[in-house]
Amino acid sequence: MTFEGDEGHRPEEIRAVPLRHPGRWAGTVVMLVLAAMFAHDVTTNPRWQWRQVASNFWTPPVVSGVERTLELTAIVMVVGVLLGVILAVMRLSPNPVLTSGAWLYIWFFRGTPVFVQILFWYAISALHPTISLGIPFGPEFVTWQANSLVTPLVAAILGLGLNEAAYYAEIVRAGILSVDHGQFEAAQSLGMRRPTLMRRIVLPQAMRVIVPPTGNETISMLKTSSLASVATYPELLYQTQNIQARTYVIIPLFVMASIWYLLMTTVLTIGQYYVERHYARGTSYQLPPTPFQRVKRNLTTLRRVPFSADALGEAAR
Repeated sequence: MTFEGDEGHRPEEIRAVPLRHPGRWAGTVVMLVLAAMFAHDVTTNPRWQWRQVASNFWTPPVVSGVERTLELTAIVMVVGVLLGVILAVMRLSPNPVLTSGAWLYIWFFRGTPVFVQILFWYAISALHPTISLGIPFGPEFVTWQANSLVTPLVAAILGLGLNEAAYYAEIVRAGILSVDHGQFEAAQSLGMRRPTLMRRIVLPQAMRVIVPPTGNETISMLKTSSLASVATYPELLYQTQNIQARTYVIIPLFVMASIWYLLMTTVLTIGQYYVERHYARGTSYQLPPTPFQRVKRNLTTLRRVPFSADALGEAAR
């Protein structure tokens, strides 16, 4: 259908105008300026003393400190995970005594600094000079000196592990609560006991919620293990401070220790990606790309984008 006077007239084509993002440009400029300033300072300031960083990087005390840091982190996470699962199950128990006991444990260890807890266990001999094993309020069968039993390693494990269990219990509890309640009812209708129900039905399904924060807790624990230096446990920071006291070199050795921590946490972060992908299979949730896949995707994108002002403008928009 045409109307009089409309013959020979065609509507103009719609011109799509790209949306401008000045905030992105401003943020990009600020980030580039800050990065350039940092790079200039690192490369031109002689007080960084990069030779000192390189000369101490592979010394036997530092390598031993790295090994002990990894050892302490692994032991503490095992203690925290096992005890955290027990506490989470206790929190969800219908028994009020178990529920109250787990709640008090979590309340106490989450409410006091982990630094103080390590110091407490390291100085436990001032409270109990001897530690015995026997019948409660009855005869004692074996007795040890607290100083010989609670070594710096044991004090660090107790201080970090018991504190980690309180936080991990809440992670496990959130994972258990994420499982549909119908799973509980179906298993109970089949006559399945509660321990078997938790072990075979609930916990395997809750792992998809539990695993990602577990990786974060492991990375956090790797860094928190530096607090064990207060108990004279010879981990990375303690060894670094010993070298500083002997050589009077401060900043370069802190940089060296920071690089070691960055390397270790990077390896753990890559491992966390693959673990998350493993437990995310079979769900509608899109699997997160691995670090190598991200690098490959970014390199492919850079190859396809022509290096011109127009192309850079379109990519920024």
